[in-house]
Amino acid sequence: MSTRLPVVFFGHGSPMIALETNDTTKTWRSMADEIEARHGKPKAILCVSAHWITKGVGVTAMSQPRTIHDFGASFPRALFEVQYPAPGSPELAARVRDLLAPEIPVVLDERQWGLDHGTWSVLCKAWPEADVPVIQLSMDGTKSPEWHYEMGQRLASLRDEGVLIVGTGNIVHNLPAMDWGDRHCAPYDWSQRFNEAIKTAIADDQPLAAVEFEKLGEDARRAVPTPDHYWPLLYVLGARLPGDVARFSPDHIEHGSLSMTSVTLKPAYQQASASK
Repeated sequence: MSTRLPVVFFGHGSPMIALETNDTTKTWRSMADEIEARHGKPKAILCVSAHWITKGVGVTAMSQPRTIHDFGASFPRALFEVQYPAPGSPELAARVRDLLAPEIPVVLDERQWGLDHGTWSVLCKAWPEADVPVIQLSMDGTKSPEWHYEMGQRLASLRDEGVLIVGTGNIVHNLPAMDWGDRHCAPYDWSQRFNEAIKTAIADDQPLAAVEFEKLGEDARRAVPTPDHYWPLLYVLGARLPGDVARFSPDHIEHGSLSMTSVTLKPAYQQASASK
């Protein structure tokens, strides 16, 4: 088995996906199965979710993080009853703190946060047994896209330590523009163009184009009206290492303006082996 883990960005969509079984959730599970077949079960997962924005940086450091139901009361009761009882990893939290020190102070959060729906709605499908320790890293909402990308670079060495780095958000995330009545409608032109432009930047290993996404003008303003769901992708791109190649699966846009595109970055020899 190879030792270097891939790094993964999940297009997580609506929290309702936690109650569904569809092609997307099946693909997430197959992604986890492929990782385990090649590397064994990850020692832990470090997740950067669109739903934990802070001033400064925090990392969950409790041994048993709670499942946070951070969405409105209009969602069905069954969604509030979902629990994802994965253990935490105070040891990994301390390792993350040490990797980022001294330039970036990190608060070890032992009681306030937990696992939000950006994390558990994906992991309950990819690792339904909840037997891999999970910690979350918050995103400092006062920082630039370049800073978030550099955070991923600082954490990349964890890939050689058995840690799966995961980002969870959406490349395109414009809720007001969504066609709520048709999940499978054609994407808006601007939505499709932006999604494809970012995918091209990733495939060509041109991270600056993804970091400087605002240069895409009106398409970027529509696709990323707020950056919270886009920033987790930058952590994943920052954790890319030389020789990594990209795979996009699942790869589609729902409701016209919600990209479900997921990105896996892994060494080229792994990609070649998997395709045989």
